[in-house]
Amino acid sequence: MPLLDLVNLTPLINLSGGRAETVVGLIDGPVAAGHPALSDSNIRRLPGGGRGTCDRGDSAACQHGTFVAGILCARRESGAPAICPACTLLVRPIFAETAPGLPRLPSATPADLASALLECMREGARVINLSLALAQPSSAEQKELTAVLDEAARRGVLVVAAAGNQGTLGSTVITRHPWVIPVVATDLEGRPLRESNLGASIGTRGLRAPGDAITSLKAAGGTVVASGTSMAAPFVCGAAALLWSVFPDATAAAIKLALGRGGRGRASVVPQLLDAWGAYQSLAEIYAGR
Repeated sequence: MPLLDLVNLTPLINLSGGRAETVVGLIDGPVAAGHPALSDSNIRRLPGGGRGTCDRGDSAACQHGTFVAGILCARRESGAPAICPACTLLVRPIFAETAPGLPRLPSATPADLASALLECMREGARVINLSLALAQPSSAEQKELTAVLDEAARRGVLVVAAAGNQGTLGSTVITRHPWVIPVVATDLEGRPLRESNLGASIGTRGLRAPGDAITSLKAAGGTVVASGTSMAAPFVCGAAALLWSVFPDATAAAIKLALGRGGRGRASVVPQLLDAWGAYQSLAEIYAGR
């Protein structure tokens, strides 16, 4: 798959499908776990504000959650990227099942997100995917969310977040946090999509990953194509999960540093391109044989 080759994920995927002990938190819409391509997946649900399952397969929430889940843990032969199918996917729905369609970046309140992050951490997530935006946070709400992200850093739980699709320069309380890895979407030549947000904090601490015309799971069955930073973030999250599966004794700081070292290109307002195999080689120098 060319998009996997773009970020050197192919050799890492060939090396490992992940481990059940590596828990990946997905804070998103509910996931259609009955999809045939997810039938063998290790999926755990945290109900959150709802049941944690798809009641409406055409809802934006269900479509979005299922799409991102497919990138992470679908069967390898499904047509989705299926980066870490043997990892445990901890699904914590945060979007309500309302409008139909597949939005590029749904929004959540900072309070709901803070609560969801804490729940995922308590349930053993080692890396958490945030393919979402914040709905006009107040100053107090931003402080609360920052405190929870600080807690993730203390606990050694990696947080990977979509940079956003407004085509602006700047940052949010999520993407400017020093522990978060913001992700910009690229085309198949590694160029940032026009709608991807960029900025100093995104460029310094973030990564680029495929986000143009990505094929993944459709909630009602089969596959569907979508673009945006929501689709790019799980490439980085899945790579982190695979690295942790291969090197289970690695610290969160070591995984984060390896992902940054493995990136190709010069960091500015445009982040480096993910190099998953480069990250593996960096960790192998430290942890191989342990």
